[in-house]
Amino acid sequence: MTDLPRRRQRARGPEGVRHGRLPRRRGSVAALKLLAAAVAIVFVSVGSVAAYAVWDVARSIKTGVHLQALPGHTAIPADIPNVAAIPGGVNLLLAGTDSRSDLGGVYSSADEQDASSGAGNNDVTMLLHIAQDHKSMVVVSFPRDLMVPIPDCPDPKGGTISGTSYAQFNTALSRGGLNCVVATVSKMTGVDIPFAALINFNGVSAMSDAVGGVSVCLATPVKDDYTNPPLDLPAGENTIVGDVALSFLRSRHGVGDGSDLGRISNQQVFLSALARKIVSGGVLSNPVQLYSLAKAAVNNITPSESLTNPTTLVQIALALKDTGLQNMVFVQYPAVSDPDNPNRVVPQESAADALDEALVNDQPVKLTGSTGRAAEDPTATSSPAPSPGGEPSPATPASPSAGTGTGTGTATGTGATPTPTGTGGPVDLPSTITGQTAAQQTCTKGNN
Repeated sequence: MTDLPRRRQRARGPEGVRHGRLPRRRGSVAALKLLAAAVAIVFVSVGSVAAYAVWDVARSIKTGVHLQALPGHTAIPADIPNVAAIPGGVNLLLAGTDSRSDLGGVYSSADEQDASSGAGNNDVTMLLHIAQDHKSMVVVSFPRDLMVPIPDCPDPKGGTISGTSYAQFNTALSRGGLNCVVATVSKMTGVDIPFAALINFNGVSAMSDAVGGVSVCLATPVKDDYTNPPLDLPAGENTIVGDVALSFLRSRHGVGDGSDLGRISNQQVFLSALARKIVSGGVLSNPVQLYSLAKAAVNNITPSESLTNPTTLVQIALALKDTGLQNMVFVQYPAVSDPDNPNRVVPQESAADALDEALVNDQPVKLTGSTGRAAEDPTATSSPAPSPGGEPSPATPASPSAGTGTGTGTATGTGATPTPTGTGGPVDLPSTITGQTAAQQTCTKGNN
């Protein structure tokens, strides 16, 4: 979900995502699932959500994508009856496609369709990990320009698409659909991912509308003529909704250093503000907003088979109910400049290993690094101290090049293996890993 050079749809990629119809289910099974969903939602909204709303959301869920586990990983069942019973916590991948197919509106022009159609690219990819005890959460954002191995992926048309040892991460979706994105992240991190969803542009706009807008802090004005619609936001508090919220999340030229890594930290400013509104702003206790949020989500996502049961969606939401904002951590997957291409990045191996280990072992994490290139914490009094490994601070980024360059620095600081700060306590991540918690009220820095 970013501004890419105009390109034609890849001939080998799968066809555009279609709104499939749910297969007919046996009446008794469907009735039990809807009843369970109704009970769960009533628990959240204190009995105020009507049965019609539950039915309406359930019937809107699209046919799910079957996720195929990598060799050596746990097979992914189509139906997971109890989220709390999953060993090692919940892993859910969300991929944002830049495809304009079937969206209409401002995306129906020839220029927009030429920019990206069909399956599109996964230009925003996030992995949500909820601890098994539901006391912590980590959201990992993967840079679109990351150069990584992509494994063999099931072809949506049948057969297998051969993998490669070196490819741009955001091409995984166009190569083999949502399944291929999941397989790539699973191979990178070592975690099993039983839940996934593909969201389009309209979904971001609809969900920001459903919660009544999201208030974000801007340290400086943010302007970007490359988004649709263009951005021109003043410094200070801005409540953004609909297509403006989408442009804010897509903006690369207008925030930080103009790189994709700056865009990730800007998205974390938005996501932390959204989390605060949902948790502290009354959304969880407002049945109208809960229903609108659920409806906006299911209307604009293509889920994995494991997410087609509305009860599962509710269980995942409930798992975060008592986590606490300070225990919701947003991080960028650590990366440094690709020595073979200054406009691409590669994983910073030692820091990535530390983060992967924490995810695989279901350990809560503690940030020791900065908030990222496009975010600042106005309450911070000093730079965070390095973690015990003595890692250097992230390098000052070089000026971003034209086109899709990330403008990353060339630092190769080593990361330390996570070490528990106490029995059962969080592990310190290397200081080269940037991010923030949902409790931090950060501000976006414009690209002035």
